[in-house]
Amino acid sequence: MRIDIKGVEECADHRPEWEKLFTGYVNFYHREMTPAISNQVWDWLLDPGHELQGVMAFAGGQPAGLAHYRAMPRPMAGSYIGFLDDLFVDPVWRGRQVARHLLDHLAQTARSKGWESVRWLTGDDNYAARSLYDQVARKTMFNLYEMKTG
Repeated sequence: MRIDIKGVEECADHRPEWEKLFTGYVNFYHREMTPAISNQVWDWLLDPGHELQGVMAFAGGQPAGLAHYRAMPRPMAGSYIGFLDDLFVDPVWRGRQVARHLLDHLAQTARSKGWESVRWLTGDDNYAARSLYDQVARKTMFNLYEMKTG
């Protein structure tokens, strides 16, 4: 089966499918999607001046997954690396190499931008995704902390 990766800006007519995928991602992490969030993220993705970039995966011509990423400064190296904020594959398409194609595309993008690496976070209990991540990346020693400011 053919899997194509397209920039979100090329997929403006696929907004409903993107929204379904993004909502699936948000729900997977037990968060609530709202129209305000969806509209804001979509606007960011279509704004060529915004740091957030996105791609959609199409399997057999059908929207199957998405990835949102951005440049991230790495002060200790005086350079930029990539940061993968969101990666999601529709459950119907899981196990068919869609996520691997999205990660391969992101690696190519990183090389073209001169990023030496790409980092991301995932849930500790996201075993299916982690099995793929263990094949394409190295797990670091860091733990994530979040300080609420409001």
